Amino acid sequence: MKRLLREPLVQFLLVGGLLFAANAYLDRGRGGVEPSKQIDLTLDELRAMDVYFQSQWRRHPAPDEFRALVEDRVREEVLYREALAMGLDKDDTIVKRRMAQKMQFLAEDVAAAHEPTTGELKSWFEKNKDRFTLPGRVSFRHLYFSTDRRGERARDDAVTALGKLAGRPEDAKGVAAFGDPFMFQDYYADRAPEQLAKEFGPGFAQAVFKLETGAWRGPVESGYGWHLVFVDSAIQGRLPAFEEVESDVKTAWLGVQKAEAWQKAYDAMRSKYTVRLPGPPEPKGEAPTPTTQGLPPPGKGTP
Repeated sequence: MKRLLREPLVQFLLVGGLLFAANAYLDRGRGGVEPSKQIDLTLDELRAMDVYFQSQWRRHPAPDEFRALVEDRVREEVLYREALAMGLDKDDTIVKRRMAQKMQFLAEDVAAAHEPTTGELKSWFEKNKDRFTLPGRVSFRHLYFSTDRRGERARDDAVTALGKLAGRPEDAKGVAAFGDPFMFQDYYADRAPEQLAKEFGPGFAQAVFKLETGAWRGPVESGYGWHLVFVDSAIQGRLPAFEEVESDVKTAWLGVQKAEAWQKAYDAMRSKYTVRLPGPPEPKGEAPTPTTQGLPPPGKGTP
């Protein structure tokens, strides 16, 4: 036995066995608890609980309140681990969506980590000027001629009224009596083309922005009927200088970078998978054959 114990190989095995046993004991955690049954809260986590409590109540938590915060965190971890042990995360649509969302956030964060230089933003701005063009604005008063009330005479009545309104200011006494009551506003201030298109239709919006200011014009047709329009102010659309919209350019640039980073990451992940779809149903009376067809990644022969 003594001779055997002097053998280097035997000594190596004995020392290795002792180290393995010691490591196994330590891995069981304090008090002999297995790591899977041990919940370790870090100092940063405890500080985060305190900060969150302060943000809600504008004071530090009392000892009992802090113990309740800790127990809430422990309860969450216990239920999470028990749910995993029971396999409750499997085939759960909500869990799948949440994890998929986190994967997308991780991919987008790669792009957000890069701070663009002013030169990069200017270059991108030059290639995407249309995104930042400021729309024109117009302010006008209108007289409404209802096709429901007047029928086919609505446009002719508007033409007749236009002749009588020649030279009159928009707010002249008795002007409103020429038209019909309108369900919305008689005066619209500082409206963009898109706003007018939503309220009156695109044809009306285009026509109003072409009218000269300072006089009654028309008739202009909308989705409601016919209108005489007095434009008192109009501002043409313009492309702002880069310095005016630099913060907006940066926001838009980051949005594009995130979208591109996410698409690139997803394409890399998607290329690892082939989707199998069920084959066509078998004729009635025959046992179905479990056939499948492959669905390659998008852009690679997708049917």
